[in-house]
Amino acid sequence: MLGKTKSRAAGIGALAATAALVLAACGGGGGGNSGVQTGQAFAQCDSSPNTCNSAAADQLQDGGDVTMAIEKNIANWNVTSAEGNVFETGMVTKGLLPYTYYTSPDLKPVLNPDFVTSADITSTNPQTVVYKLNPKAVWSDGTPFNADDFIYNWKVQNGKDCPDCAPANTSGYEQISSVVGSDNGKTVTVTFAKPYTDWKNLWSSSGAIYPAHLAAQHGDLNSPAGLAESYKWFGETVPTWSGGPWKVDNFQNNVSLTMVPNPSWWGAKPHLSRVIFRIITDASQEPTALQNHEVQVIYPQPQVDLVNQVRNIPGVSSYIGLGLTWEHIDFNLKNPALANKALRQALFTAVDVQATINKTVGQFTNKVKPLGSHNFVPGQEGYKDVVSATGQGSGDINKAKQILTGAGYKLQGNQLIDPSGAPVPTLRMRYTVGNQIRQNECELFQQAASQLGVKVDIVPTDSLGKTTSSGDFDVIVFAWVASPFPFNNAAQNWPSGSASNYGKYSNPQVDSLIAQSNTETDQAKATDALNQADQLMSEDAYVLPLYQKPTFIASYDNVANVRNNSTLDGPVYNMQEWGIRKG
Repeated sequence: MLGKTKSRAAGIGALAATAALVLAACGGGGGGNSGVQTGQAFAQCDSSPNTCNSAAADQLQDGGDVTMAIEKNIANWNVTSAEGNVFETGMVTKGLLPYTYYTSPDLKPVLNPDFVTSADITSTNPQTVVYKLNPKAVWSDGTPFNADDFIYNWKVQNGKDCPDCAPANTSGYEQISSVVGSDNGKTVTVTFAKPYTDWKNLWSSSGAIYPAHLAAQHGDLNSPAGLAESYKWFGETVPTWSGGPWKVDNFQNNVSLTMVPNPSWWGAKPHLSRVIFRIITDASQEPTALQNHEVQVIYPQPQVDLVNQVRNIPGVSSYIGLGLTWEHIDFNLKNPALANKALRQALFTAVDVQATINKTVGQFTNKVKPLGSHNFVPGQEGYKDVVSATGQGSGDINKAKQILTGAGYKLQGNQLIDPSGAPVPTLRMRYTVGNQIRQNECELFQQAASQLGVKVDIVPTDSLGKTTSSGDFDVIVFAWVASPFPFNNAAQNWPSGSASNYGKYSNPQVDSLIAQSNTETDQAKATDALNQADQLMSEDAYVLPLYQKPTFIASYDNVANVRNNSTLDGPVYNMQEWGIRKG
């Protein structure tokens, strides 16, 4: 998802932000790669990422409120759509939407028994997966959660039944030949036309499931137009319904979202009376809100001053971790100037990634290193540095100039002239408003580009999802908040025509290799194909990975069962377990 969820852009996500990636993680997001923690609440999060800051039910008060800050308004409520695929949207809908799998803080996919009691491959030729649904699962209006919900969400995301839906990700869904319900809709049999490597990602928390019976009230589900109408309705409409432990009580645009327990929920009841998401788009205000007890939990994109301020607030614990979120710079190849690969290669070569780290996130943690992959992070099986050998990210200005000269560019004064004799136009670089680190990253890119005779104007955006999905940028910096499914993530982000391929990159060889990686039953072969695709994409200089983005969580010590989760699921993955300690 965009940071965005993914994947969701981190913002998804770019939630992916957008961003939904799953990989067989050999390391943990809360493991030995963590940064500094302060206070006592998160003291065990390095060694026990899934259980740190725990408290049993008898140690918690009955009821109470917890307010958590989020950094973006909810502009689109359909987290499976390209525009709604934003990390914050994924977080606030986590307690509303059913899903098959979620990702735990140690970066492993976990079956969600509240909705699905089992999910098994029953055949490999053709690949067939059978889901057994929890017989108690119902939507908040009493309608049973059933196979119709799987079928609807397959149709709006497979890219075929609803051409106008613009889902964030079609990968996997487009490989399904049929979805059939039986046993009164409580058994779902999914048959694939081609094997799908990351099948656990389907209908998971990276996309989740919207109610088919409500969709049918807002469009004819047997027609492409009707599917599109219903899909759009979910994006435009604040949910009055729920399929999870929480429901929306109140939403004030650009102010806050209040959630209360869903009385129709069949699982373990939430401990809290309310969870309030307060929208604070200026991250610099979050420490003040925390210190004034206006919020009790924050999960901001860490900034140097912000981290240092939070560490000095009495009664607050904080923690820095590394996970599946990664920062990157993207070009928009619809810009005619950037369609020239040599210019892209030169600009990325001029960027000094290590210096960028030193001047941004390196000021509050020494764990962050330059990232050399578009699909894996260090500690994951399959990680291979395919970027460094290209020279991109090295900050080598002389090499960058040589690339340009060899391609017929000339520098006249402070202006780069392209091979046709025209000046290279000014580029607009975007970042999320209020994010000081990203502003600094833009300024460093601007300085590097200026040494090549390219002018860059820096223009912040207050709607990452809209900016990316509409292609309203020449250059942009954001983060993918990935799922643990790397092959699915790649199929969402990079192929020609993908709605999450915001910069409109296209390479038939890359498309073919990514498709191959998504249809392999042999994990080693899938990994090799994806790294081959990554090598080609690195040479094409479309996206420059910067670093595995540190996550930062802080909360008051009396708030229990809140912990870091450096994935698309975020700290809210277990929100029904949150509570206030007695005493």
